[in-house]
Amino acid sequence: MRDEAQYREYVGARAPALRRTAYLLCGDWHRAEDAVQAVLIALYVHPPKSWEAVDSWVRTALVRRLIDESRRPWRRERFVEELPETPWTHDDPGERMAVLDALRTLPNRQRAVVVLRFWDDLSVRDTAAALNISEGTVKSHSARGLAALRLSLERTPS
Repeated sequence: MRDEAQYREYVGARAPALRRTAYLLCGDWHRAEDAVQAVLIALYVHPPKSWEAVDSWVRTALVRRLIDESRRPWRRERFVEELPETPWTHDDPGERMAVLDALRTLPNRQRAVVVLRFWDDLSVRDTAAALNISEGTVKSHSARGLAALRLSLERTPS
């Protein structure tokens, strides 16, 4: 690592947001934490040439790692019935669970686009760069993902 102070500053500032993003992508706090740690270790071992684009590189690596893990179901831990307490902007736990359940029903790529666009508040361009897809694909996945979430949430009993 060429500049450990820069690395420490980055990890201190971005680790909670990366963990939240990973959780939204995979639905499991333990897998999310493992993925974030693995990506941050890779960042430490192979630092980028320019720290200006490090956030994009880390997000891309995180999404790819979680997608790769989802393709290996035999290595996954079993899910528990109740999720741990999580920070949420809404007071209704039922609403929170309904949104998270609906999010888990989306295909991996749509889920990644929705999480990066609407939870991490990335632009279409930044989301496309993070996922290595075209901006048009980001827009179509956003539209389809949001439509599927709406439909799923409308079907959820209140």
